[in-house]
Amino acid sequence: MPVLQESTRVISALRANLESCILGKSLEIQLLLTALLAGGHVLIEDVPGTGKTQLVKALAKSISGEYRRIQCNPDILPSDITGVSVFHPKEQQFYFRPGPVMTNILLVDEINRATTKSQSALLEVMEERNVTVDGETHELPHPFMLIATQNPIDFEGTYILPEAQLDRFMMKINLGYPDEATEKELMRQHQMGQPVDQLKPVTHMEQIAAIQQEIRHVHMSDVVVDYMIGLIRKTREHQAVLLGASPRASLSFMLACKAYAFIQGRDYVLPDDIKSLAPYILLHRILLRPESRLENIHRESVLHSIIQQTNVPVTMMGR
Repeated sequence: MPVLQESTRVISALRANLESCILGKSLEIQLLLTALLAGGHVLIEDVPGTGKTQLVKALAKSISGEYRRIQCNPDILPSDITGVSVFHPKEQQFYFRPGPVMTNILLVDEINRATTKSQSALLEVMEERNVTVDGETHELPHPFMLIATQNPIDFEGTYILPEAQLDRFMMKINLGYPDEATEKELMRQHQMGQPVDQLKPVTHMEQIAAIQQEIRHVHMSDVVVDYMIGLIRKTREHQAVLLGASPRASLSFMLACKAYAFIQGRDYVLPDDIKSLAPYILLHRILLRPESRLENIHRESVLHSIIQQTNVPVTMMGR
């Protein structure tokens, strides 16, 4: 499948737009675009004030997408997320009043400050792309992407996300603090206001949806598929692991690698694409055994050993 010139131009423009206001985060921006074009959701874990919200707002503005934000706290209710049915006394019937999930880009800020009951309201949204209120199902706009932020779990007032919800995030990424030179440029840039406010759209949602369909035609050879499956299955078989990557993770991994290759200007997936994305797609899906944690074994070291022990196939142009 030839990579269309227009799609390549759109992706380059998107990346440049985001990098103009989110400084020093080229890799994280590339990962976010990968998830967007693969149709996945992203979990961003970091301390407050590292630019998570600004990144999401910049993405929404760049693609002319409708943007909504949910600030999570222990008092938030599921209906605050999905919407409610309101009775109209004059017409003697109920009308659905949509919640903030009815959007293109949804930011769920500090998701691990909400109770598990409210977090569960997002499960249907993330998997089925619809909400059910009073027995009636309502479709979400398309494309739809949920980006959640969470504070490290040792922060006060945080809950641990359940495994079923973590598995619905295609990727988990961190932003981290900027280096000294980047932070200095950041301060200079913000003297005249928020750079995000000056951003102009470079594409529209229909074009994003079209690129998502193009990406599904990116080629993955059998040997590359076998390499990916080998990594995934070893996360389930490793002696330190209690719970490994699920079949849902396999599908997310495949789509993410196709999108990642497309962003690089290729219509085929290489083993290097798989190695590059593995930490962001697999780490948050690995649950270690209690005895492994007591022995100070970390998920990062487990995944690193799995990658090192898995033979990398030799391919000819990915085919």
